Amino acid sequence: MRPYDIILKKRNGGKLNKEEINYMVMGYVNGEIPDYQMAALLMAIYFKHMDKEERAILTEVMANSGDKIDLSPIKGIKVDKHSTGGVGDKTTLVVAPIVASLGIPVAKMSGRALGHTGGTIDKLESIPGFKTTLSLNEFFENVNRFGIAIVGQTANLAPADKKIYALRDATATVDEISLIASSIMSKKLAGGADAFVLDVKVGSGAFMKTFDEARELAEAMVGIAKSHNKKAVAVLTDMDEPLGKYVGNSLEVLEAINTLKGLGDSRFTELCLTLSSWMCYLAGKGNLEECKSMVKNSLESGKALEKFRDLVRAQGGNPEVVDNPDKILPISKNIIYFKANIDGYISKIDTEKVGIACNYLGAGRAKKEDNIDHSVGMKILKKLGDSVSKGEPILELYVNNSSNIETSLKLLNEAYHISSERPVLSNIIIDVVE
Repeated sequence: MRPYDIILKKRNGGKLNKEEINYMVMGYVNGEIPDYQMAALLMAIYFKHMDKEERAILTEVMANSGDKIDLSPIKGIKVDKHSTGGVGDKTTLVVAPIVASLGIPVAKMSGRALGHTGGTIDKLESIPGFKTTLSLNEFFENVNRFGIAIVGQTANLAPADKKIYALRDATATVDEISLIASSIMSKKLAGGADAFVLDVKVGSGAFMKTFDEARELAEAMVGIAKSHNKKAVAVLTDMDEPLGKYVGNSLEVLEAINTLKGLGDSRFTELCLTLSSWMCYLAGKGNLEECKSMVKNSLESGKALEKFRDLVRAQGGNPEVVDNPDKILPISKNIIYFKANIDGYISKIDTEKVGIACNYLGAGRAKKEDNIDHSVGMKILKKLGDSVSKGEPILELYVNNSSNIETSLKLLNEAYHISSERPVLSNIIIDVVE
């Protein structure tokens, strides 16, 4: 078997079999196949694509390339949630406690911020003392005892995906549906859950900018899950504006806690309840309507809030954050405003630029080794469709001495469009792929 023949076969539109995909992926991981040949195969896939069977095989090979987490020591059906990334997306911090409060084990491995999107692990580390690194035994013990644990991903989970993604990033082959879907699902399969709820973002702040792209990705990921005998549902959700009212690590924890107290933004709360309902449904707790009623009751009764307190306490954090988040969380006291330059309605937001502007304040990272400032971020005073007067604040910016305020304000000026006509607003839930 030669790399040349496999590259040629895919370049000409042929279908690769398991032996060929395994040979290329593992050969590249082991250093036996050079970058230039793997890059050539990725470019061939970019132009000729993969069918459902090829996607399933590629996902399986990457999932099997390193550690696979065996969640069998945890009792019950394990349902994982994954978001394709957005701005102000703190849904895990609300959804996980809701689901866990209903007796569904939440054994969650989450990532850090990179690019314009935030990371759940960075947000949790805003809470003083909170440990996001646990041994596997501690992880299992916490889930069995408290029903919930959220930790960072292990270093050797799907290493083939990490190496191939770095090459895709350098060769302009990132945005191909088969490669995106297999990258996401390889980590999900290696993580050991029984079922998956996939939050696929659509819009200016998402990786998938159009509905058609997002729908195709959703169908690809659900198809991969089913081909590996896993249940999955993909929920397509709007990301044409930041999610909720806050962007930034401590500020998003604050908003998550307020949401668990029943004081959340209505669109964000609707998203959390929808994702929680599907997780409950996949866990076999009832039909979808019964699950919707259960998750709503969990939120309204305070059970979900107490489960969040359990999570914080179990992982070494200060549980007082639940009662006094604005006092316990590191939140900057230095506030400036981004203001409207004309009268009108906020008609369009380039949400990706909002995320990047927040990073320039210090809330995110451009490279994995960069440090972040948990205390900075933004409070959204005016949402898409709201009327504004010239000079009226649109955003509160929480800044520090190291914040690049000038660049952040420049990006926000480019991101926010004000016009004389109020725009037609999208629902937060756009579609569902079962």
